[in-house]
Amino acid sequence: MGSNYQMKVVNGDNGYVLEDVPHLTDYIPNLPTSPNPLRSNPAYSVVKQYFVDEDDTVPQKIVVHKSSPRGTHFRRAGPRQKVYFESDEVHACIVTCGGLCPGLNTVIREIVCALYHMYGVNKVLGIDGGYRGFYARNTIPLTPKVVNDIHKRGGTVLGTSRGGHDTLKIVDNIQDRGINQVYIIGGDGTQKGAAAIYEEIRRRGLKAVVAGIPKTIDNDIPVIDRSFGFDTAVEEAQRAINAAHVEAESAENGVGVVKLMGRYSGFIAMYATLASRDVDCCLIPESPFFLEGEGGLFEFVEKRLKENGHMVIVIAEGAGQELLSETWNSKSELDASGNRLLRDVGLWISHKIKEHFSREKKRDITLKYIDPTYMIRAVPSNAADNVYCTLLAQSCVHGVMAGYTGFTSGLVNGRQTYIPFNRITEVHNSVVITDRMWARLLSSTNQPSFLGPKELAEAKTQEDPPTQMLDGENSRDNESSSTGNSS
Repeated sequence: MGSNYQMKVVNGDNGYVLEDVPHLTDYIPNLPTSPNPLRSNPAYSVVKQYFVDEDDTVPQKIVVHKSSPRGTHFRRAGPRQKVYFESDEVHACIVTCGGLCPGLNTVIREIVCALYHMYGVNKVLGIDGGYRGFYARNTIPLTPKVVNDIHKRGGTVLGTSRGGHDTLKIVDNIQDRGINQVYIIGGDGTQKGAAAIYEEIRRRGLKAVVAGIPKTIDNDIPVIDRSFGFDTAVEEAQRAINAAHVEAESAENGVGVVKLMGRYSGFIAMYATLASRDVDCCLIPESPFFLEGEGGLFEFVEKRLKENGHMVIVIAEGAGQELLSETWNSKSELDASGNRLLRDVGLWISHKIKEHFSREKKRDITLKYIDPTYMIRAVPSNAADNVYCTLLAQSCVHGVMAGYTGFTSGLVNGRQTYIPFNRITEVHNSVVITDRMWARLLSSTNQPSFLGPKELAEAKTQEDPPTQMLDGENSRDNESSSTGNSS
């Protein structure tokens, strides 16, 4: 996976670095080109400077000092003057892998519509059931008519699965079917698989392009501003938090516990908490906490119940797993995608809170636990995510038609870009708990940080984020090579 095929590094003046994506001409010389069909598309006849200049790049870091080097850049996405595929030679396929996420159907729809309406392509297949669908399932012909209303539904019309990646079988199938454009929608594990498919295609010298669209409802993919479905997840989480608040407020010493998604990163829990204003305590994987003793969670629960008579706790699914393992002697197991299987921390912490108050006999509590995980995953995307999905899909199609391959379409500092596969699969994006956004949450909930001197010292050694997410101050790419502060 660490092949040099995945990224081309171009150095320029004043510390300028372009982490460029591969192109078909890197391994197939003298490929013919033709004018972009958008030149004669009436929808774009009034657009000024519609085509992207080949030298346009987007900086990874936009908050700099006057002495800072120009830093890392990515190739700007968008249509080019020339394309490397004739409309009638394109045979495209689309596959969705991994867990469900709001917006999957919108991305599928917009890829199909962009290929048909912008570039005159009329052969697009849907691969049924994830990666294993390449060699074990039927395909689904996709046309604008077929996908017309699918964005109004949750899930994915193509079906999905975890695992099932067999590079040689998949590329054999791509070659046998004459497919020359492969669009892969999925999270970091899926994109690693896409990188392997790209490398095998390149090794065989095939004129076939592999492009990814990053999907993770947790927003834990690095470099990009955010992933599609995240806004919808935060919005939908409000329903569960509101229900927990109503339950807690309606009972004497009522406690509402809501578990939200976030295996490695607590972005959904953090933003849902900030949006709600009804949450008293937010617990995420990046911020350790403890239960017993002075400054612990139990003490805070007692304090808040004494003050308000009720409280709401939001906890990300990956938070406190080390405590849970100690208590339940649980062993680490992996799912088909290679992700660590998590125990139900919401159920566990609910049990521990009830056990504590029963043991201490200080007050009787009424606790309600809500887990809306699958309800959130299965809803259609909201308006903001629908727009974002459209931009991602169209940008991806433009890049593929221009001959770029081995890339992911993503938003960096508000601009659509093409990012090499290896940059978005090397680490997880995570909340920086020494950052101002987490401080805003602590101020909003008025909860303690639960950090001891040792944890606080370790947290302060974290590097500042080279990229921004939402308002620009709350994410971290652990492999940061940039310098300077983000303040």
